Amino acid sequence: MMLDVQALEGCKVLDVSTFLAGPFCATQLGEFGADVIKVELPKVGDANRRFGTMTECGDSLPWLSESRNKRCITLDLRKPEGAALLKRLVAQSDVMVENFQPGTLERWGLGYDVLSAVNPRLILVRISGYGQTGPYKDRPGFGRIGNAFGGLSFLAGYPDRAPVTPGSATIPDYMAGIYGALGTLLAMQAREKTGRGQVVDIGLYEPIFRILDELAPAFAFNGYVRQRMGPGTVNVVPHSHYPTQDGRWIAIACTNDKIFARLAEAMGRPELAGQDAWGTLAARERDRPKVDETVAAWTATLPRAELLKLCEAGQVPCGPVYSVDEIFEDPQYAARGNILRIEDPRVGPLAIPNLVPKLTETPGQVKWTGAPLGAHNDEIYGERLGLSKAEMERLREDGVI
Repeated sequence: MMLDVQALEGCKVLDVSTFLAGPFCATQLGEFGADVIKVELPKVGDANRRFGTMTECGDSLPWLSESRNKRCITLDLRKPEGAALLKRLVAQSDVMVENFQPGTLERWGLGYDVLSAVNPRLILVRISGYGQTGPYKDRPGFGRIGNAFGGLSFLAGYPDRAPVTPGSATIPDYMAGIYGALGTLLAMQAREKTGRGQVVDIGLYEPIFRILDELAPAFAFNGYVRQRMGPGTVNVVPHSHYPTQDGRWIAIACTNDKIFARLAEAMGRPELAGQDAWGTLAARERDRPKVDETVAAWTATLPRAELLKLCEAGQVPCGPVYSVDEIFEDPQYAARGNILRIEDPRVGPLAIPNLVPKLTETPGQVKWTGAPLGAHNDEIYGERLGLSKAEMERLREDGVI
């Protein structure tokens, strides 16, 4: 039974970050009930408004999708009056998210020492290229650099070619945003015990390095430097993408000997899983190219739909290698509601990724898509901070808001 509340209802968040990693952190909090105020530079706005496919309303599809549920205000933090207004908002907030280069807030007189003096319960999420400490802390960073420095790009592609983009250059931004949201929840839980806020400090490369399974312990243990393996996977085989008769691709994952035996049965060649053939992982690793070649030769004789049926019937983990148009046609995506269709007041019908995770009693929701620049200035400055219309007009003329 769903409750008429949201998990983070009552939590107030200031999002002063730009582009993607910090904003995505705040977006996730807003999806589950937090009241998120998005702070942008007057007349300029977040760069994400102009990134990707543009719409007739003047904002991009990434902005409309990833700035959902945020109330948008303009404020120049570099101006003394702007910094003063931010402090007033901080005094009423639980969390602030930023992703400037380290030292930027401090130069504006808005370091954590200042903000925590205003509000000792404030949690400050700081996402930057390399984190707030270390010899590289002052270097700029973007997602592509996070992929490269974190160790993922080196593993993407084929061994005889240059490293490729591992799916998307923005993976570190999204991963850092996820870890930022996790860090926020942990800090909120700690605050219940201590009564004090703290800093959540994340470098873009760190979530990438964290998810690379045994890459680090294997190197420390025996000096193994993993190389690019194309679509293959270290430690197990067959575990790759294979061509199909109809010009598509299927993913097959045999992570142990039992699963490979099931695949051999599905192929009509049970002898492949014999002890004198490829019945053990060690034997398959020894003959890795031949194993993949044999599986690929089989998959190439059948259409993908038939291969999926055969593998599923034999309990062999498999899946289609989807392009986005196929995702939109898939019944599993439809049943789970993974694609949210929403009416945007400025551009009309939109399809955007739905919320993750699903909560059975206090689910999140998308209340609105990314709002126009400064759309909520009057609401926040007038109603929340109590500024008069005359004061707001002067601040607009002075470029503060």
